[in-house]
Amino acid sequence: MANTPDLVLWGVGTSRTVRAHWALAELGLAYETRAIGPRTGETKTAEYTRLNPRQKVPLLQDGDFCIGESAAIVAYLSRTYSSPERALIPEERQPYAKWLEWCFFIVTELDSTSLYVMRRHGANALGHIYGVAPEVTAAAGDYFREQLRHVEVALADGRTFLMGDQFTSADILLTTCLDWAIAYDVGICDNARPYLERIRERPGYRQGKIANQPPAPGEPIIRRTG
Repeated sequence: MANTPDLVLWGVGTSRTVRAHWALAELGLAYETRAIGPRTGETKTAEYTRLNPRQKVPLLQDGDFCIGESAAIVAYLSRTYSSPERALIPEERQPYAKWLEWCFFIVTELDSTSLYVMRRHGANALGHIYGVAPEVTAAAGDYFREQLRHVEVALADGRTFLMGDQFTSADILLTTCLDWAIAYDVGICDNARPYLERIRERPGYRQGKIANQPPAPGEPIIRRTG
């Protein structure tokens, strides 16, 4: 699919905004970045609130269409802009269903139920807003490690990616959670380590990480990629 000039991605600097930047890089799409961050006041402007009343990042504009939630953005990009040369989603019915299963598992059991609970209640994260709760964060870390056993089993047969030989957006979601877990000293399973090393070598991963960096002081918040 040819590059489109109508893509605008709002948001940088988080483990969720990087997912959208990475997917756009994997698909070779040109886009404009509005490099705003969470909890900076930038998501509460009248302009942004009209686009996204939830006042969260990331948000993708595709022409007149807007979609939020990082996993939904990645799924939309995967479905809309994958090509035979750059496909982030399985085409056949049953592999597609397994892809959905992995995506839902990652964003619920690994992200929101585990890692984000740690972020909300960690002393060095958002605990000053939501309350520091060491017992809660410890339990969330234990739950993350428990759920990660499903990833351990899936990667035990030597497959390259979650869906076998095909890199998909489920790998984007999983990798961001693994990076997040390492940053939080949660620990990851043995089979995830060589998997993560392979993923980090992908040009799309590196490009997405660069595009996700917050702007330096005085730097314009509008960037163009591609």
